[in-house]
Amino acid sequence: MNEKVSASNETVAWTGILSDVTLAVVKGSFGYISGSKALLGDALYSGADAAARLAEIGPWRPAETKQKKARSLDQRSSKEPVLGVAISVLIMMGGLQIIFSAIRDLTSGHLSMPGQLALITIIGSILVNEAVFQYQYRHFKKRCDGSHAAYADSHRFTLYTSITVFAGITLSMGGGYFHPLLYMDPIAALLAGCMILRKGYTLIASSMSGKKIQELPFEEAAGFIETVERVQGVIRVEYLKALEEGRYVNLQVKISVNPRITVMEAQDISECARKLLQHRFVHVGEVHMDVVPYDPGYPYKSNHELVDNDIPTLLQ
Repeated sequence: MNEKVSASNETVAWTGILSDVTLAVVKGSFGYISGSKALLGDALYSGADAAARLAEIGPWRPAETKQKKARSLDQRSSKEPVLGVAISVLIMMGGLQIIFSAIRDLTSGHLSMPGQLALITIIGSILVNEAVFQYQYRHFKKRCDGSHAAYADSHRFTLYTSITVFAGITLSMGGGYFHPLLYMDPIAALLAGCMILRKGYTLIASSMSGKKIQELPFEEAAGFIETVERVQGVIRVEYLKALEEGRYVNLQVKISVNPRITVMEAQDISECARKLLQHRFVHVGEVHMDVVPYDPGYPYKSNHELVDNDIPTLLQ
């Protein structure tokens, strides 16, 4: 089951990367043919999206088992900033090239009206991008690990860029009737270049500062509690804290067991609960388990429990 879920997550992630690469190639080709600098800028932004996501799941990372994953988290985190910075520099260089090209067209007055092919391309790319986002968002939302929020935030700025380019191309096509409208396409390209610079900056900032650790809300952590409570020997989950770190969730769990069992039996129960969590939830990394004896508390305690206890209370 764990391998099936992992394969499903990889398939969804690669679907987004391949769609971004395809859109980047299509928009770049049609943007060059139609002479639309704005569409070229949007193509570069799609390529930046693909590069950023490729840096997160890179195919150069070997497959890991659950036992090795926790030990390799620190090693991967030390390599990711170098790759993230390199990709960020390339993204920002592309954004600067789009900005300089748009400024050159605006200052020289070398303007041309983009064809209908550019308008059809940007409309089709928006529809395809939205369909892929809905597919990814619904999938990662079912995982309850917070990944859907990151996808929504990234998609929002992608949509802003595409809408800006769409507006620039649409208004620029009216330049045959009103000449100043021809400036809208390079202006849209200028804005798209600024969005590309912003994406490169945010990527390099996140790579340098490291991954943020945040606690998941109770609603998203409830599934972990239900899973632990199904383990035989667990009386109650006294405490559970789920910390999201990048693509993984680390758990701190405290369970209560029968106070009359041995320490070895308690360790077996905690180990069973840990393995069940890591087997059922593929995004769970480290699981720290604490075991305490179950205390029903007053008024359920009675004096006869002390009489039945075989362990002496005084030093012999």
